[in-house]
Amino acid sequence: MIRRTILEWQSIAYGDDDKTIPESVADRIAAAAAASPLAGRGGSGVIEHGRKALRARGVVGVIAAQGCALEILPKIEGLGEGEDEASRTSIRDRLIHMLGVAYDLDIASADLTALGLQNETLLEVLIARFAGMLADAVRRGMPRRYVPHEEDLPALRGRLDVVRQFTTLAASPQRLACRFDALSPDIALNQIMKAAVTRLSRVAVRADTQRTLAELAFAYADIASVAPRALRWDAVQLDRTNARWKQLVALARLLLGGQYQSSSGGASEGFSLLFEMNALFETYAARMLATLFAGTAYRVVAQGGRRFCLDELAGEEVIARRFQTKPDILVMKGQDIALLIDTKWKRLSARIDDPKQGVSQADVYQMMAYGRIYGCPKLMLLYPHHGGLGQAGESGRYRVTGCADELVTATLNMGLRQKDVSAELARLPTIVALLERAQVAA
Repeated sequence: MIRRTILEWQSIAYGDDDKTIPESVADRIAAAAAASPLAGRGGSGVIEHGRKALRARGVVGVIAAQGCALEILPKIEGLGEGEDEASRTSIRDRLIHMLGVAYDLDIASADLTALGLQNETLLEVLIARFAGMLADAVRRGMPRRYVPHEEDLPALRGRLDVVRQFTTLAASPQRLACRFDALSPDIALNQIMKAAVTRLSRVAVRADTQRTLAELAFAYADIASVAPRALRWDAVQLDRTNARWKQLVALARLLLGGQYQSSSGGASEGFSLLFEMNALFETYAARMLATLFAGTAYRVVAQGGRRFCLDELAGEEVIARRFQTKPDILVMKGQDIALLIDTKWKRLSARIDDPKQGVSQADVYQMMAYGRIYGCPKLMLLYPHHGGLGQAGESGRYRVTGCADELVTATLNMGLRQKDVSAELARLPTIVALLERAQVAA
């Protein structure tokens, strides 16, 4: 199994040593990446397939194909450059932490280290975690529910299907068309678990993980096989009797999000588990802020608002609304927006000769438009921190010319543990002001 790890925006050249990748393997990896939903038009949204190297873009995760896997990790300040296994393990640990927060998953990295998974790819770590959790849950009992059945029986069970009895079975009075509810394990929840076990069995590398998945496949042998795209996620019923399955459903949804694709040669299959860092950082920040404001008068709304920029006119009559907006994070009190935040997974500039700190002019224009459209005077652009900026926190405060709106640029140290990231957020002056206001109101 050829396994390589690089960081986002890094390149890996073609070659035969452990710091390069064979060109034939690169072709398989690129084909699997191009079929990913994140590949975009042209198929280069995940990997740039060059003449001399593969180059990662702003997407992280794992791309697996026949006999090979390429892991792409994020660049996180303070955790190394991914050149050695120790720094890769630290970065992978933080990525798992971000995924746990963003997707509400209990995948503590301390447990994973105890399982000896610190040197595995992200995909292998998550598969092992899923297999272990599912095996433990199945040992306690597979969930069952009463599901409707229709069967022709010699004795009445449940209710008689009168229409079928006097049409299809009119010439067979010895059989009764019965409708009844029977306790069955063949339900949507178990079909999802079987689909995940089937898929992951094809890509798991560790021998102990493969063994656990084989045992689970045997346990789910009598459950109907359903293609991932046909799974009934909406039919899953979680209540106090099966609450322990909530984490498994969330993790299965994450792992089944990747799609099997045919390689360019059509002879093998690939698998991708990929995350766009911009979107992951946004979701992570929103979840952390929601925890911070929990129990106060404020609530955090991700991807909310959805107000339009323009009203299209015919004469003086509004006939349509155009250009819908979707701010990353809104901090609201009732129907009022107290703070509007846009997250950007990119590095601010630390150059002395760059007073704008590398903040994009387009991003500033966007925030000014948001302030006007949403009537919010407090605006923030939130970036990941890096050492060149000095201390993390608010790095710039500006007043929008001609009005009282304020725009703040701030950074968050993503190399910290969850509680420390939360504490860093809580120290941002703009957030402190809102928390103090909430305490006064209480």
